[in-house]
Amino acid sequence: MTYARILLLALLGVSTPFMAASSVKLPLPVIEETHNIEQYAIEVKDSWMTYLEQGEGKAVVFVHGNPTSSYSWRNIMPYISDTHRAIAVDLIGMGDSGKPDIDYTFKEQYQYFSRFINRLDLDEIILVGHDWGAAIAWLYAKRHPRKVDGLAFMEGVLPPQFPAESYESLGPVADFFRTLRDPVLGPMLVIDQNMWIEQALPASVNRTLGEFAMEMYRAPYFVPESRKPLLAWPNQLPIAREPAQADRLMRGIKRFMRKTNMPALYIYSSPSVERSPQVLDWYVDNIEELETAYVGQGLHYLPEDQPDAIGRALDEWLRQLDD
Repeated sequence: MTYARILLLALLGVSTPFMAASSVKLPLPVIEETHNIEQYAIEVKDSWMTYLEQGEGKAVVFVHGNPTSSYSWRNIMPYISDTHRAIAVDLIGMGDSGKPDIDYTFKEQYQYFSRFINRLDLDEIILVGHDWGAAIAWLYAKRHPRKVDGLAFMEGVLPPQFPAESYESLGPVADFFRTLRDPVLGPMLVIDQNMWIEQALPASVNRTLGEFAMEMYRAPYFVPESRKPLLAWPNQLPIAREPAQADRLMRGIKRFMRKTNMPALYIYSSPSVERSPQVLDWYVDNIEELETAYVGQGLHYLPEDQPDAIGRALDEWLRQLDD
């Protein structure tokens, strides 16, 4: 069952096995919802971007997805900050970063991220991406292969699921994507009702997010006007060659995955929401220098479900790269 299918059923109030799993309240693991990692801000293009930073050494840059922020990496960064410089960025229009008057396309998000890397004067970096952040990380590695020494990713908006050749190929989720692209219904759900924060996010975490965490995720999108990036992201999914720009970028990522010898780490869970067995097989067959790490039970927002297991997997992989 795909991520979009779970979101659709959540909106319709229909229970799924994954949602049932997320409703089981277990005393462990305890997921910390506060942190003491320092936040910084830097001017980027016509706005600013904020980021968390901890540790020294070779830079590891964490890139979040929709609708999260650098906050989602708070429990993972300490696992590597003893040996590396951990940096978690807030993508433009998200987290505490600025909200310029742009369309928030995949290309624009990438451009701001690329400028962010340049503004920090980072080189020989490791990228860690989740959701759309994984797509941004792969695109950056494709365009700057000499600057990226490795890439870890999880629950990514990536091949082989995207680009999708047609709506029909998506099966039961086709209507969900069409709804989000409807000029009336899409804004009503995402902008007016804040669906992505209030329903999709908690439905795709395999535990109950605490009130503090929910407030942290709500804060950047308190007013409807601030939710423009949250609507832009699903409308950037390349389906039936549209939007054409995002489709070209994703196809380029797919070609790069098949030819690169860059070290990569695919982190996955169960039951997941991206059809992990099929996706895992595709990555193993197509990415030459791939390692994999199974981190246990989790849904789409894996950094909120298994931060400790992800942190340990990253730490072990990074130590191997440094040897």
